[in-house]
Amino acid sequence: MKRIFTEMAELLSRGQSFVVTTVFDQSGSAPRAAGAKMLIRIDGSIIGTIGGGRLEADVISKAADVLKSGKPAVHSFVLTGKDAADMDMICGGKGEVLLDFVDSSDRIKKDIYEEAAEIFHRHGIGWLITSMADKNNPQSSQCLLKSDHSLIGSVGISAQMLNEIAFGPKKMSVHSCIIDSRMFLIEPLVNAGTVFIFGAGHVSQRIAPLSVTVGFRTIVLDDRAEFAGRERFPAPVELVLLESFEKLPQLEIDEDSYIAIVTRGHLYDRTVLASALKTAAGYIGMIGSRRKRDAIFSALADEGFTRQDLDRVYSPIGTDIGAETPEELAVSIVGELIKVRAAKLKCPSGKK
Repeated sequence: MKRIFTEMAELLSRGQSFVVTTVFDQSGSAPRAAGAKMLIRIDGSIIGTIGGGRLEADVISKAADVLKSGKPAVHSFVLTGKDAADMDMICGGKGEVLLDFVDSSDRIKKDIYEEAAEIFHRHGIGWLITSMADKNNPQSSQCLLKSDHSLIGSVGISAQMLNEIAFGPKKMSVHSCIIDSRMFLIEPLVNAGTVFIFGAGHVSQRIAPLSVTVGFRTIVLDDRAEFAGRERFPAPVELVLLESFEKLPQLEIDEDSYIAIVTRGHLYDRTVLASALKTAAGYIGMIGSRRKRDAIFSALADEGFTRQDLDRVYSPIGTDIGAETPEELAVSIVGELIKVRAAKLKCPSGKK
């Protein structure tokens, strides 16, 4: 998301118009959740995705008309069972995608996207609020609510209501609501983080949907196709089928990444942990007892990892709530992820 907002700000600074598409509302197994974005430049090139497949192709085609007319549009979609199968989903879904034409001369939009890019850059937080009065006449308006409660732009509702929308219980999750017959999409602008869950077993199956619910981009990785499938992990959880845990693909892991190691065995946990410690991940957690942890730490120390390296690891993983069942373990693990993320938002250094 950071890349999309940065590119939008740069395009406007160069006087170039574009279309930004946003999943505004969805239900069922739509390929991406509300708030998913894709930027389409004048030359037809894109950044981001709203899920691929027929839906994305249709939206890209419609964006060409929006670029010519300079008028926004809404694309309503209904994915059939066949569409779902083609997109590796369990079943169909429906929703709406807003195709918003962003004119290079729109100073307010320029200010909004420049501030949005800056929020991501400084690891701050803000909320992009988009209003759409009627999908049949899709004139939209936008504002950016900053953490100090100041506004850039306007969506025509009171500051008190804006604060209630953004600072309420859902402040870290993309959500929509209807006020005075108008639909609003509220998107937190924050490095909410990506959770990489290594292992697709029963604990992972409970962690993933909970992780999505609290705003993390969630990716599950395993080397077993029968476990890392859509019947166990519905969208928008992302799936990566590994060749093996010993040969991981190139992953975009940075300080806003969270690694949860919950594989099916100690050997795999050790292998993944060794790889994780070579990354800049802001959080590394490994499931298991203290005895197991100490044995793995000892083996890694023999391989040259330092005490400072091993001190990065949260193990046993999760906050201590006496969890025993997979469901309880998921709550404790995601609770720890939330705690670490909250500390990073208060202190950008993200120290443990």
